[in-house]
Amino acid sequence: MKLWGGRFDKNTTLRMDKFNSSLPFDIRLLPYDIQGSIVHVKMLAKQNIIKGEEKEAIIKGLKEIEAELEEDISNNKFDYYEAEDIHSLIEKRLTGKIGSTAGKMHTGRSRNDQVNLDLKLYLNEITEKIKELLLNLMEILVDMAENNHDVIMPGYTHLQRAQPITFGHHILAYFYKFKRDLERLEDYTTRLNISPLGSGALAGSNFNLDQEFTAEQLGFAGIYENSIDGVSDRDYVLEFEYIAANIMIHFSNISEEIIIWNTSEFSFIELSDEYTTGSSIMPQKKNPDLAELTRGKSGRVFGNLMQMLTVMKGLPLAYNKDLQEDKEGLFDTCDTILRILEVYPDMLKTMRINKEKLKEVVENDYLIATDLADYLTSKDIPFRKAHELVGEIVKYAEDNKKNLKQLKFAEYNNILGQYHEYIDKDIYKLFDLEESISSKKTAGGPSNKRVKEQIRQARNFINIK
Repeated sequence: MKLWGGRFDKNTTLRMDKFNSSLPFDIRLLPYDIQGSIVHVKMLAKQNIIKGEEKEAIIKGLKEIEAELEEDISNNKFDYYEAEDIHSLIEKRLTGKIGSTAGKMHTGRSRNDQVNLDLKLYLNEITEKIKELLLNLMEILVDMAENNHDVIMPGYTHLQRAQPITFGHHILAYFYKFKRDLERLEDYTTRLNISPLGSGALAGSNFNLDQEFTAEQLGFAGIYENSIDGVSDRDYVLEFEYIAANIMIHFSNISEEIIIWNTSEFSFIELSDEYTTGSSIMPQKKNPDLAELTRGKSGRVFGNLMQMLTVMKGLPLAYNKDLQEDKEGLFDTCDTILRILEVYPDMLKTMRINKEKLKEVVENDYLIATDLADYLTSKDIPFRKAHELVGEIVKYAEDNKKNLKQLKFAEYNNILGQYHEYIDKDIYKLFDLEESISSKKTAGGPSNKRVKEQIRQARNFINIK
C-alpha cells in the first residue's frame, strides 16, 4: 500500500520499491509510531475533527496491530518489504481491519512530522536507558577508586612515567569524564523534547489541531515555533551522535589503558577469564578482547556521526528523502553504546589490581623529580634553574644506574655546585612517595585527603540522580 499513488499512472518497479523502502530498519519505530498515532487520534476526536466511535475503532485496531506485528517479528514471519515504511505498514494493516475509517488517522498529519515524532520518542527512551547505565558504570568507578585510594602508581604523560599518584586518583578521572557525558545527555533532552506534530508536510495544517495537547500527552515540553523547522530539524540526531562519540572517546581511552596495563610488560592488572579470550594457535594467550572491541567500535560511532553530518550539510528546506538516511547509523550507534554499557562495568568489577607490581615500579623510578625541583624552588632558586639542575641530577643518576634516593648527599652537593648550600639532608624526605602524594595541596589532586573529597562528591552526585 502506497500513501501517495493517486497522482501516478505507473507503479514503481520492484527494484525501486526495495531501494526506496525504509521498513527493514524503521520497523523498530513501531511502538513509537503507534503511540504517536493514538495520541493524534485522541486529539482529532477532542477537536471534533473525527467522531468518537471512529477514534475508538482506530485505537483498538492500532493496539491489535502492534501486538500482531510484534508476534510476527519474534516468530520470523514478518515481511520487511510489505510496505514502503513503518507509517504505510500500519495504515495498510489498519485499513485491512477497520476499512476506510483508517484513512482518517492521517488527518492533519504528514509522514514528515510523523517520522520526526517517532524518532524523538525513540531517542527519548534510549537516552534514559543510557543515562541509567552510565550511572551504574560511574558507581563502579567510584567503588574502584575507594577500594584503591591509597594504592600508589605512576602517573603518565606521553606514556612516560611522570609523577606518583594513586590508582584511586587515576580511575576517578574517568568518573568525571563520564559524568560530563551524563550531564550532556541531561542538557540534550531540553532540545530533544519538542513536539513536531502539527508541522504537517512543512506548512502546518488547515485543521484546528491542538498541538499543545499532543505535546503534553506524549511527554514533550513544547512544540516547534516554526513548522518548516519542525520537519527539517535533525539537530537532535546530530547532537545525540556527537554525545555518543564523546562517550566512545572515553571508553576508548580507558580501554587503551586496560589493554596496556594487561600486557606482561606492564602487568598492572589482570582481567577475569570471563571477559577475555584465548588464541587459536598460542595456548598461553589471554587477550583483552572486550577492551579491544570497545576501542575498535569507537570508529563506527564516529563514522555514523560523520555520515549524518554529510547528509545534513547541503539540504535545502524542508523535508528531503535524504533524511531517510538519519536512522540506520543512529540505530547502530544506540545499539553499540547500550551493548558496551551493559557488559563493560562487569569487566571493571572483576579486574584485579596488581598492587605489588605498581609498588615495584614506583620505587624504582625518578617520579619525584618534579618534587625535587619544587623543593629547590622553595629554597629561592628560580624554577627554571631548579628544573635545569634536577635534569642534571637525573642524568647523573641514570649514568650511574642509581635512582634519586640512592644518591649520596655529597653527590647532590657536587652536582648542584654553587647551589649546594640551598639544600640540607631533609632532601631525603622527598623520596617518601606517600609523603610526595600527600604534599599536593591543590583541589582535585592525588593526596589522600583530596581523593576522599572527590569520592564523596562523586557519591553525592550519584545519590541525587
